[in-house]
Amino acid sequence: MPSSSRSASRSAGSPAGEKNAAPPLPEPLRVPVADSHTHLDMQSGTVAEGLAKAASVGVTTVVQVGCDLKGSRWAAETAAAYENVHATVALHPNEAPRIVHGDPGVTSQPPGAGGGWSRQGARVPGGAEALDEALAEIDRLAALAHVKGVGETGLDYFRTGPEGKEAQERSFRAHIEIAKRHGKALVIHDRDAHADVLRVLKEEGAPERTVFHCYSGDAEMAEICARAGYFMSFAGNVTFKNAQNLRDAVAVAPLELLLVETDAPFLTPAPYRGRPNAPYLIPVTVRALAAVRDLDEDTLATALAANTARAFAY
Repeated sequence: MPSSSRSASRSAGSPAGEKNAAPPLPEPLRVPVADSHTHLDMQSGTVAEGLAKAASVGVTTVVQVGCDLKGSRWAAETAAAYENVHATVALHPNEAPRIVHGDPGVTSQPPGAGGGWSRQGARVPGGAEALDEALAEIDRLAALAHVKGVGETGLDYFRTGPEGKEAQERSFRAHIEIAKRHGKALVIHDRDAHADVLRVLKEEGAPERTVFHCYSGDAEMAEICARAGYFMSFAGNVTFKNAQNLRDAVAVAPLELLLVETDAPFLTPAPYRGRPNAPYLIPVTVRALAAVRDLDEDTLATALAANTARAFAY
């Protein structure tokens, strides 16, 4: 385990009663799959414990995702230490305006679709030079062999207002260039920004391998992504009652472009919504996807495993 491991200190929550208790182990998958997007550094327990628990139910590979400089360094170190962990590195879209505008510091909670940045602490130095310096570090990390992707990057208009859009787009374009130059997958965080994300990808020219993490569009957007050859990764929110748009997208997305993820510790699938998520819960989402596609579980798992390996070139 790398010396900089951050596990219990960044836990999604302690098991104090049913509400916060970790969900039970699901029935194991017969065909192993990968969790294409997780945040091990924000889950309780050690990395080794989390990987062993996941492997016990057929989740044998995870992609550890960076959201800021500290998290990206940790992801790279962890991937170097564990054969079945692959890293991605990036500045999250909400991180870019924070750096540029010198806003107050943020919590270490990364923001998948279920989270968000909350402000705390003293002001930090900012400006375009600060963003350039941070991007240079991401560039350095992206060159490492065990770093398989650049992300999560993209646009997030849910928590960043109009004043932050310019910094987000500038950062997004820089990440696209870094991914293409190093031949790495691009991992996109797209929240309330579908049209602009697609526009920037078209203007810059997307990398050969582009992944929409925690896909949040509808069936029409899925068809656009399919024509462009973008991978679409679905998380536990596909199981939520109010997520028919996601299930419609799953139904039309080409099988060869489907991925599955946890975005843990966020987006725990039903019936465990609100409790801590972790890679071992991937089988719950896999079975939900299989039901939508009317596919045999093993057939879908075989495709998901192959797709993830192809998307991240491992």
